[in-house]
Amino acid sequence: MLEKYLTAEMVQFKADSENWQEAIKLAAEPLVQHHFVEPKYVDTMIENVKQFGPYIVLLPKFAMPHARPEDGVNKLGLSLLILEKAVEFADGKIANVFLVLAAPDKDSHLSLLSELSAVLASEEKVEAMASAKTYQELIKII
Repeated sequence: MLEKYLTAEMVQFKADSENWQEAIKLAAEPLVQHHFVEPKYVDTMIENVKQFGPYIVLLPKFAMPHARPEDGVNKLGLSLLILEKAVEFADGKIANVFLVLAAPDKDSHLSLLSELSAVLASEEKVEAMASAKTYQELIKII
């Protein structure tokens, strides 16, 4: 199921980002371009991190920015940004993998999260994702 949502047009590989805010904007760009989310969704994700801290950093190197459905989600989607150089958050946490989740309701994304948790349970897979350089490499990992 992850492959269905993480198509080549939804995945980006970049050298770096100015900061975590810019990384979230870059990561969400495909979702905005393809109308999965409204631009205000991106702003809300950034504001949430400013307000609540970097709760989106689920594991070392891995962040999952998201906001509530009513913050501008049009349909279920995922986008992914992999940076060669990690960005640092205020509390010293770092991430270079940003998987943006757009969930239009409280249930439709649960099977996606279940599949994602199986990938994230493997430290080896998370490390491989963090160093992936191509879409083909990424798909083999997930």
